[in-house]
Amino acid sequence: MASGDDDNEDHPQLTSIVIITLPPADNPSLGKTITAFTLSNPPNHPQPPPPPPSVRPIQSTRTRETLFTHPILTLVGIFLVGLLTFCSLQSSQSLVSLGGSSSTEVEENDEEDKKVNAFVFPLYPKLGYGEMFKMRDMEVKLGKFLMFGGKSAVLPVVDDGGLMAGKVAAAGNSAVLPVNGDELIRDGLYYTQIHVGNPPRPYFLGIDTGSDLTWIQCDAPCTSCAKGAHPYYKPARGNILSSQDSFCFDVQQNTKSGYCESCSQCDYEIEYADHSSSLGVLSKDDLRLVAINDTTVNSKVIIGCAYDQQGILLNSLAKTDGILGLSRAKVSLPSQLAKQGIIDNVIGHCLTSDSVSGGYMFLGGDIVPQAKMSWVPMLSDAHASMNYVAEVSRVTYGSKQLGLDRYNKGNGRIVFDSGSSYTYFTRQAYSDLVSTLKDVSRDGFVQDASDTTLPICWKSKTPIRSIKDVEKFFKPLTFQFGRKWWTISTYLRILAEGYLIISNKGNVCLGILDGSDLLDGSHIIFGDISMRGNLIVYDNVRHKIGWMRSECDNPKQSNNHLPSL
Repeated sequence: MASGDDDNEDHPQLTSIVIITLPPADNPSLGKTITAFTLSNPPNHPQPPPPPPSVRPIQSTRTRETLFTHPILTLVGIFLVGLLTFCSLQSSQSLVSLGGSSSTEVEENDEEDKKVNAFVFPLYPKLGYGEMFKMRDMEVKLGKFLMFGGKSAVLPVVDDGGLMAGKVAAAGNSAVLPVNGDELIRDGLYYTQIHVGNPPRPYFLGIDTGSDLTWIQCDAPCTSCAKGAHPYYKPARGNILSSQDSFCFDVQQNTKSGYCESCSQCDYEIEYADHSSSLGVLSKDDLRLVAINDTTVNSKVIIGCAYDQQGILLNSLAKTDGILGLSRAKVSLPSQLAKQGIIDNVIGHCLTSDSVSGGYMFLGGDIVPQAKMSWVPMLSDAHASMNYVAEVSRVTYGSKQLGLDRYNKGNGRIVFDSGSSYTYFTRQAYSDLVSTLKDVSRDGFVQDASDTTLPICWKSKTPIRSIKDVEKFFKPLTFQFGRKWWTISTYLRILAEGYLIISNKGNVCLGILDGSDLLDGSHIIFGDISMRGNLIVYDNVRHKIGWMRSECDNPKQSNNHLPSL
């Protein structure tokens, strides 16, 4: 008890009670129980609470077992931490790929918005589905520069400021790919629009990953040109490239006669695998581009002033003005823009599954969905020059393996060529595929020799209106890339829509042809028909080729919808 004097002193008021219940002696594992009660002040004697005393927090004397006390739990914890870290990195990478900026760049959004990152172009099919052309050959690009000198054809030198060369080479021998009959459905081959000159003028150019040089039909004057979609390109004389320019050396150094140092201008001739050709002179002119952030960029680029076209190329130029060269060569448009620091040397295209909508293409890597793509290494190839080549280890139709003309280390090679209408197999692969497809006769398909749209067409008991009517009878084609014990295989699966077309007779035709006369017969040529419904990307920075299934409507990173022509 306190004394009377102590009763007059202020004592700390009791505000709470803590009750600690110890475990039973016979079962100490139950642990302690701690219960806390808070007391309120009596209503008749309000007084301010005193400052809280500095007391130490109540601590349990029971020893706690941490996660790391148990080895198994330790391993599980480390695994979970690693998994969460990996997922966070993947999410960050996906955001970087799709949005063009990482989380560390959020503070610099204003500056990034001004930075040119990628250019998107709408694509359009040159001919609508089922539109017919009277021709016997189909377009296959894979262009190469011809030699100068040697067997030459003398063209007149004009006096009115024309640009014709005095001597140019005649076209040499090349593969001709005939199609029986006179009619051919041309639902492949796509073009886009670029603006060249000052002031900039629009031109429709066929996109071609198998061609080095971008060229436009030119009034030099023009000796053999198609009507085209726009008036002929006519560069100023001051824009004509001198033979002393380094680009001229790059173009002519691989020709048989070599670089022409004494020539006053830089002449060229390109021979394509379909026996067509283009002849002209190089020019350096203005190119106007609009980036996905609406930034306008003007650049000086090397293009061809093409005044003499020969072969079936003239048929394609009825609706376009030239070729957009997208290969890996130094003179290609993406290589030139990358050298100027305008883009990363990454290009891609996305062709819609149908042959009417078109799709889009882009220059620059900022809109590539890296995490969603399937990637394979890009190879250098002596036969395919600056084309986009990958090594394929196996090709199957359904479960049936097709033979490959082995080219290197037991594997075949495949060239991705957006300038080719159809896909071409090696002789053995094509023979095996045709033999396997004889099984469709059990489903009521009979080969129709009277339909000369393509080499192999089948008729059904009822007219076929679309591929969807017959796709259940045809199996997918699968290309397997990489089959070594230390690597995981990558697959490219092509459904029936990627190798069949419908003829005007209501038959279904095989859009895969015998390519034994192309590139020494050692390569598969992967053309437009098989690229549809896929985003295809060519990364010249990391030297890889990638793809993913896509509707190809519109890249999400583009600020505006793609324009229509």
